[in-house]
Amino acid sequence: MDDAVSDPLVLGQRVVAILETGARDATYKLALLMALIEHCIENLPDRRNDTLQVPIADLAHRVIDLYWRQVRPFEGQELVQRRTGNKARITDATKRLRAAAGIGNSGLSLEVAMMRVPDAYADAIDTVVIALAKQPLPRLQKLPGAAASDPFLYDDSFLGENVSRKILREHDDSIVLKPGVASGLARLAGLLKPALEIMWVDDIRRMNRFLDAEIPDVAGHLFGRDRLALSAIREPFTDAFGPHCFYCSSHLPTNNPIDHVLPWSLVGIDGLANLVLACARCNTDKSSALPAVAIVDRVLRRDRKTLEDIASELQWPTQRDRTIAAARGIYRGQPTGVPTWAGYKQTERLDVGFRPQWP
Repeated sequence: MDDAVSDPLVLGQRVVAILETGARDATYKLALLMALIEHCIENLPDRRNDTLQVPIADLAHRVIDLYWRQVRPFEGQELVQRRTGNKARITDATKRLRAAAGIGNSGLSLEVAMMRVPDAYADAIDTVVIALAKQPLPRLQKLPGAAASDPFLYDDSFLGENVSRKILREHDDSIVLKPGVASGLARLAGLLKPALEIMWVDDIRRMNRFLDAEIPDVAGHLFGRDRLALSAIREPFTDAFGPHCFYCSSHLPTNNPIDHVLPWSLVGIDGLANLVLACARCNTDKSSALPAVAIVDRVLRRDRKTLEDIASELQWPTQRDRTIAAARGIYRGQPTGVPTWAGYKQTERLDVGFRPQWP
């Protein structure tokens, strides 16, 4: 077996080497790789050395979701995501979908747009599928100046500028990750995603000359969650579950935090199934730590109808199935005895033999 898939660290080194060698002329490779990582977490194969079929439409959705915040003006200006002269098919499709959904520059999620304008969403996915198949998918595994790619992640021989919808259909509109790649990417998510974000911020600063040292919070605009948008959840959650911290049960003041149970830094799930009311103390202490399994059990056993009623009222998705899939993938991919956050100033070691069975 190729060392790149038998050893996750070697896989990670090869991925980073591809990205760091030569100048990137767009952020699309970074978006594609982040989308691949999230897909692997949420669709982790049963066995470490299994292959994984990845629908390109799923990658397209995740890529649009990554650019969803980023296409909004920053400091009054639109951020360039590619060098002058290159086509901006992906970001342009994202902007058109925002406009069709009437979202403007608000922090409303991509899932809201899917519900409001399903036809425009389908058009955006179709556009981005072709864009991915023409450029970042065949280029992700190619070193600058090389005559051919080094397909250590997936076969890309059918992809490229001349790809057609017919060719994609012949390949089930998918790529197939090689044995061990899906497990390796999922296991390395906690290391790779922060590294990719750093590269992304560096690229954005390089491509946008107005971003000097006096404008420091580029990362917050690119990857931070929109706290103002999340605040819409506070009142209906308080009415449904009471004004108490989900973690410690303390009484909550107004403007308490909304916390992502599965960390935002690992999987960007804003659905109601992954959100809870928290006190400032627990929210700060937990930060981006992985919660104990018992906490995930509790959050996933909340009354489904209550969440669905809130979702209908707010036009906000629950994303329950996605939260369950992500949780399964995250915990199954953890190494022996990894510490998890069990409450304020409390940790709990994960049982390596544990196999979660969430509803």
